[in-house]
Amino acid sequence: MRIIEIFKQITAIPRCSGTYKPFIEYMQNIAKRYNYLCHVDGANNILLYKNNSNTNICLQSHYDIVCLKNGKIPKIIESNGFLKAKDSTLGADNGIGCAYMLYLIENSINCEYLFTSDEEIGLVGANNIEFNIQSSYMLNLDSEVESEICIGCAGGVDIFATNNKSSIMPNSYNKTLFKIQVDKLDGGHSGIDIDKNIPNALKLIAQSIKECDGELISLEGGDRINSIPKSAKAIILSEKTPLQTTKNMTIQKIDKKVEHYKKLDGNIINFLYTFSNGTRGYDSKLDVVTDSINLAIAKNINDGVHIQLSARSMDDSQLEIIKNETTSLLQCFGFEVSYKGKYPAWQSSNSPFTQQVLQIYKKYNKNARLRAIHAGLECAIFQKKFPHMQICSIGPNIYFPHSIREKCEVTSVNNVYEVIKDIVVVTNRL
Repeated sequence: MRIIEIFKQITAIPRCSGTYKPFIEYMQNIAKRYNYLCHVDGANNILLYKNNSNTNICLQSHYDIVCLKNGKIPKIIESNGFLKAKDSTLGADNGIGCAYMLYLIENSINCEYLFTSDEEIGLVGANNIEFNIQSSYMLNLDSEVESEICIGCAGGVDIFATNNKSSIMPNSYNKTLFKIQVDKLDGGHSGIDIDKNIPNALKLIAQSIKECDGELISLEGGDRINSIPKSAKAIILSEKTPLQTTKNMTIQKIDKKVEHYKKLDGNIINFLYTFSNGTRGYDSKLDVVTDSINLAIAKNINDGVHIQLSARSMDDSQLEIIKNETTSLLQCFGFEVSYKGKYPAWQSSNSPFTQQVLQIYKKYNKNARLRAIHAGLECAIFQKKFPHMQICSIGPNIYFPHSIREKCEVTSVNNVYEVIKDIVVVTNRL
C-alpha cells in the first residue's frame, strides 16, 4: 500500500527530536510538487494548505521520533503482518500519522496539514506554534489503538534533580570494586506502558547496591525522559558481593587495588531505592491510569548524579501535587530540583465532531469507542490555543512505542486510513 511506502521513505529521513532541516526540505519539495503552500514557523512546525482553501478540517501529526541512539535511522523489517525495526525504535509514533497526511496531499485532498516538531521532548512545537489554524475541526493522528477515539489525555511535567555531594575516603576496610550492569530489558513508553509491570533498570540496580551496602562511585542509566529505562550501569565499592535483582544483570569484580576513592552521597541510592516508581492512581470505570511517575534517566555530572523523572496526571491539580511531593522528597535526600516541559491535561470532550467521528468509525469497526489515554497529546495544547476547534485523535495499532520492541500492524494502518478518508470528506461538507 502506498501509505506504507511513504512511511518507509520518510523513515530514511533523519527525524530524531531536535533534527529539523532534512524533513522541512522534504516537505517544501512535496508542497511544490503537489501545488500546496508551505509555511515553516520559528518552532520548526510545518503547515501545508491549498491556495484559497476553504477546508474545515486540520490533520495533525508530529514529525519527530524517539531515537534511542541519537541520529540512528531505523532499518525497517516487515514480518508476520507487522512493521518493526532492527535494534531501534520504529518511529511509527508518529511517522504513520505523517504518512497518512502525505498520501492525502499526493491526492490533492483539501485540508490543512500541520506537522509539528519536538513532540517527544516536551511538545515543544505545539507549545510554540505561530500559525493561526483556520479549521473548525482537528484530527490528530497520534493515537496507537485501532477502534479507540481519544478525547482526553494526561498532562505532564519533567522533573530534574541533581545531587553534587561527594567526599574522598580512605579504603580502610579493603572494600572491593564491582561493576553492575543491567541491559536488554523491555523498556516502553512511560505513559501508556507504565501499568504493564515493565522492569525499571535504575530501580533494579539501586536495589542491588542498597542490599549489599555498596558505596556509589558512578551511575548511568536510561535513554529518554519519556521511556522506561531498559539499561543502567554502576561502579561501587562494597565488602559484600552484590546479588542479581534480575537475570538481565551482570556483576563483575574489578581487580584493582583502591587506597582512596571518591564516594558519592549515599542519599542518591537511598532515594532511588525508596522512591515509589510507576502507577500512582487508576480509574477502573474509565479503565485508565490517572496518575504516574517514571524514573527515567540517571547520569554522572561533576561530583554527583543528575536524575530525570516524568510525572503525568489526567488532572492538572493532581499533577501539581505529584510534582510538589516529589520535589519535597528529592530535597530531603539532598537534591536540587528544577522543572521543564510542563503541558496540560486534555479534559475529556464529547463534542459533536467526536460523535461524528464515532459514527463514521462504527461503519468500519463496530467496537469503536471513546476513551482517554495516560499519555501526553498535543491536542491538550491545541485545545487551549485554538478554543474554537473541536478535536479528537485516532491511529492504528502501534505496540511498545519508544522501545526496540515497537511494532505497527499493517492491516490496522489500512483500516484506519479508510476511516480518516471518510472523516475528511464528511467534515469538509459541514
